[in-house]
Amino acid sequence: MPEILSVAWQAGTPLPPASIAAIQRAAATLAGGGLVAVPTETVYGLAAVATDPDAVARIFAAKGRPASNPLIVHVADAEAARALAASWPDTAARCAACHWPGPLTIVLPAAAVVPAIVRAGGDTVALRCPEHPVTASLLRILGRPLAAPSANRSGAISPTTAAHVAASLGNAVDLILDGGSCDRGIESTVLDLTDELPRVLRPGPVSRSAVETALGCRVEGPGGTTPAGRSPGLLPKHYAPKAQLEVVAASTERVGEQLRQGVEVGWLTCGSLDGGPLADSSRSGRLHRIDLPAEADSYARSLYAALHQLDAAGVDCIIVERPPQEEAWQAIHDRLTRASHRE
Repeated sequence: MPEILSVAWQAGTPLPPASIAAIQRAAATLAGGGLVAVPTETVYGLAAVATDPDAVARIFAAKGRPASNPLIVHVADAEAARALAASWPDTAARCAACHWPGPLTIVLPAAAVVPAIVRAGGDTVALRCPEHPVTASLLRILGRPLAAPSANRSGAISPTTAAHVAASLGNAVDLILDGGSCDRGIESTVLDLTDELPRVLRPGPVSRSAVETALGCRVEGPGGTTPAGRSPGLLPKHYAPKAQLEVVAASTERVGEQLRQGVEVGWLTCGSLDGGPLADSSRSGRLHRIDLPAEADSYARSLYAALHQLDAAGVDCIIVERPPQEEAWQAIHDRLTRASHRE
């Protein structure tokens, strides 16, 4: 297994010397063409120097990632982002001022310095400035941008802890920086600024209405035809556990059906839900129930960890109680829809 370096941090306070030393070691590994798993506020990323095509190729090999799926490039600040974009419109400046550092990725025309492998052969680049203090410090120390998709096998559940990374990638990663559990728990919002109207390509922690407030104009939602290579996270099946996942409105009934067929069931509920007679199945070990929070941000923070837990339990199927339909839950619905896709 790869070496895991624990990086202590506390919001609003300087990183301790031991943590800085661990980050400096990670920077040296990256500068030498290595792969380092890093914590962000969204999920753990598998990082390589974005301007090093050979190092980036190792990301694709480690993940088993299709070459047609582009990577998000993480930068220290807006100035570093501007160096990677062929143009920097006012819309980009406004979004960066309002939502960077943070879980918003901006798609812009790519500068020539961005390797084709990062862009999946397209003409755009996806840029993000993360707010996690460990990765923010790493970017400053390294002084170079990092390509960093989620640190897991392609299509599988994204990792929100260092242990998830180690279980998914093993020795395919050279070093893991353990910065604790990710605060947001799902991937960044991806906003395309290359067309006449801004469009959210992938919903995430930053809502479409929050982007509209920052820009002072209408923003299109997901849908329509997105050019190949424009954004990660758009494959029909993604974020998926090993067991088949179903999202249903009447989960109690569906769980009961599966249990009567002798199936070992994972059950994710939204808030407290009366399981009635299913309690006996839970006590027998055939039902693995996890009650997720009824508030969208907390639900998102817990979702992937719950799916990892059910994967580790070896359940045969996972039934998810359909969450509310409000805008705050849009990103969660997107992840559950892709996780439940049947190929």
